[in-house]
Amino acid sequence: MERTLTGDLRVRIGKRVRLAGWLHHQRRLARLTFVLLRDRAGLAQVVVEDPAVVEQVAAWLPETVIEVEATVAESEQAPAGVELRDPAFTVLAEPAEQPPIELRRPELKESLPTILDNAPVALRHPRRREAFRLAAASVRGFRAALDRLGFTEIQSPKIVVSATETGANLFTVDYFGRPAFLAQSPQFYKQTMVGVFERVYEVGPVFRAEPHDTSRHLAEYVSLDAEIGFVRDHFDVMRVLREAVAGMCEAARKAGFDAPEVPTEIPWIHFADTGVDDVDLSPADERRLCEERGAEFLFVTGYPMAKRPFYTHPEPGRPEYSNSFDLLFRGLEIVTGGQRLHRYEDYVAALDGNTAAFEGYLQAFKFGMPPHGGFALGLERWVARLTGAQNIRETTLFPRDLNRLTP
Repeated sequence: MERTLTGDLRVRIGKRVRLAGWLHHQRRLARLTFVLLRDRAGLAQVVVEDPAVVEQVAAWLPETVIEVEATVAESEQAPAGVELRDPAFTVLAEPAEQPPIELRRPELKESLPTILDNAPVALRHPRRREAFRLAAASVRGFRAALDRLGFTEIQSPKIVVSATETGANLFTVDYFGRPAFLAQSPQFYKQTMVGVFERVYEVGPVFRAEPHDTSRHLAEYVSLDAEIGFVRDHFDVMRVLREAVAGMCEAARKAGFDAPEVPTEIPWIHFADTGVDDVDLSPADERRLCEERGAEFLFVTGYPMAKRPFYTHPEPGRPEYSNSFDLLFRGLEIVTGGQRLHRYEDYVAALDGNTAAFEGYLQAFKFGMPPHGGFALGLERWVARLTGAQNIRETTLFPRDLNRLTP
């Protein structure tokens, strides 16, 4: 008998089926027991009436891996309106001890540190699992949107010889006796590949050895990057980003999640008009700007050059500002992007002639590169905003931060 998933039981009413999954919970009454079985598709209620079988299941710990053959019957009170009757169970694996997380509750009651310490079990909870199904749908939408626009997906090295952003903190690697670093971004490689494919994107991990211990920063996260050749300025990049985000939202909705409709034209404001005297926006500024404009999505353009990496293109006529942007979503920055320098001599000037550490990167610019630009979107921040999570660690499978290296 082929295995049936819990999500397919409605079409099997009256038939004998075989399910397999985990013992999510059991509720014992005087003469019978209700067993909740969990698989990747959801939950199913199994009615146990035989006294011998009631005694059998009473000894099982939560998360016992079980297989059951039973008959599907309609039941208004059961999940999805069906339940399983006359069951015959087989135990496939038994927990070595009581699980440290109570997965039976609609919401986990344990503290976030406890949940993260026991992530292999906590991630099984249906609500926590959904955040990562949403992440997967978002990545599918990102890829599909850019594929339609003629992009090529690439995979760049994560061990690099120099910093992507001067002055940023790096994780050092002993590379066969030579110093190397974990990549902060695929920036140099995706720019190089504009000279090959014109339009490229990448989905992969990036590493930031910045000593932040906040609810919005991680030392390792998933970055959705794109780079576009033959742009006129950063507004061309912003238009492509709008299509990518709209694709992510569409894919999320198709997967059954709530996601906003992205406006055809996302509103924007220049940094000089934000009322901020510093070179960057604070979290409070990001929230304020979205609230003042009543916008879920808002571009802030023209950040001061003092805050942007050396490869950023300055704003024509106002060189203290840049042709760059952030995209705010529900009061939080989730994307950074902009137009890049594309002439070799401009890079030499931006680096004050100190090009030795960047020779590999600068090769592309010696031999003709078009005007180009790109962006990077943090996947965990994106999912946190969609789900309303207060801490980015809630939407990260196994967070790496200032204090956490396991599990």
